[in-house]
Amino acid sequence: MENKEYYTLEDFNSVSKIDTHIHVFTNRNSFVEQAKKDNFRLLNIMVDLSNWKELIKSQYDYSFSQKKVHPEQFEVVSSFSIEDWDNPDFIKNTIAWLDKNFEEGAIGVKVWKNIGMDFRDKENQLIMIDHPRLDSIFNHLVSKKIPVLGHLGEPKNCWLPLDEMTTNNDREYFEEHPQYHMYQHPELPSYEEQIAARDRMLENHPDLVFIGAHMGSLEWSVDELAKRLDKFPNMAIDLAARMGQVFYQTAEDREKVRNFFIKYQDRVLYATDLVDEGKDDASELQQEMHDTWLRDWRFFVTDEVMTSNLINEEFKGLKLPKRVVDKIYLHNAKKWFNMFQGE
Repeated sequence: MENKEYYTLEDFNSVSKIDTHIHVFTNRNSFVEQAKKDNFRLLNIMVDLSNWKELIKSQYDYSFSQKKVHPEQFEVVSSFSIEDWDNPDFIKNTIAWLDKNFEEGAIGVKVWKNIGMDFRDKENQLIMIDHPRLDSIFNHLVSKKIPVLGHLGEPKNCWLPLDEMTTNNDREYFEEHPQYHMYQHPELPSYEEQIAARDRMLENHPDLVFIGAHMGSLEWSVDELAKRLDKFPNMAIDLAARMGQVFYQTAEDREKVRNFFIKYQDRVLYATDLVDEGKDDASELQQEMHDTWLRDWRFFVTDEVMTSNLINEEFKGLKLPKRVVDKIYLHNAKKWFNMFQGE
C-alpha cells in the first residue's frame, strides 16, 4: 500500500522539483539534459563577480539564450554591476538595465557579497548593502513586485581559522579563495556587521520580497535563522551550498533541525549553487549534479544514517512529510519567485 505521508528514495525521479540557485553560463545543453532526467527545473542566476559590466552582459546573453531554447526548464534572475557606482547616472542606468531585463523575462535581481566585502567608492569607502544610494533601486523593485536574492556576507566560518571551521567545503573554499577569508582581513567589517547591514536594509524596506541566498548567511544556527524569519515576514532563504551546515547541525541535534524545516516549511527553497561554464567534463558535471540532488533528496525524505564529504560526522535524514518536501522543492519557488507562472 502506498505511503501517502512520506516520499521514498525511489520517488526521486517521479516528483517535480526546482533547483532555485544554479549558474549556467555556456551554450551547451549538458546541465539541462541532466536536470530533465532528474525531474528538475532551474533558476539561473547572474552575479556581479567582478564589478564589471561586460561580465554581467555576458552572463545575461548565456542565461537568456538557455531560456529561449529551453523555456520550460529555465527562469532567470538578473543582476547589475556596481562598476559605475561613482557615475551620477548610476541609479538611473541601473534601473533602466533591470527594467529591460524584466521586459525580457527576468523574475528577480541578485545582489552579491562584493557589496559589503569588496567594492569601494572613489573615496575608498566600502559600500554596504544599507547604503542610502541603493534605496532607489530597492524601492523600484518593490513597486514592480520583483524579489531580491541576496548573497550578503559569508558563512560564519569565514571569520574563523581554517582548522576551526565546521564544514569541509568551507575549509576548502576559503583556502582556495583567501581574498574572501575574513579571518585574514580583520580590517574589513565583521560577520556581525555584515548581518546587521543586511537587517537594516530589510528594516528600511519592509515590503521588499527578499530571499536570503545560502541560508541568509545564518547557516550556522537554525535558531538565529528563525529569529530573522519571524522578524521579516517577506524574507525566505535558499539552501544553496549550505547543506554541509544543515548536516552539521543535524548531527548535533536532529530534532531541532527537523522542527525548523517543519515550522518554516513555507520559507525554505531548495537550491544547490551548481555551476556550468562549459569548461568541465560534461559527464563528470552531470554525475556531480545527480549525486548532489540525490544525496539531498535522501536527507529530506528518509531517516537513514548518512555520511557526506561536507562534514566528518554521521547524521540521520530528516524524513520530512510529503507536504513539506513539496513546498521546499517546488511550491515555495513558485510562491517567492513567481516561477513558471503559466502553470
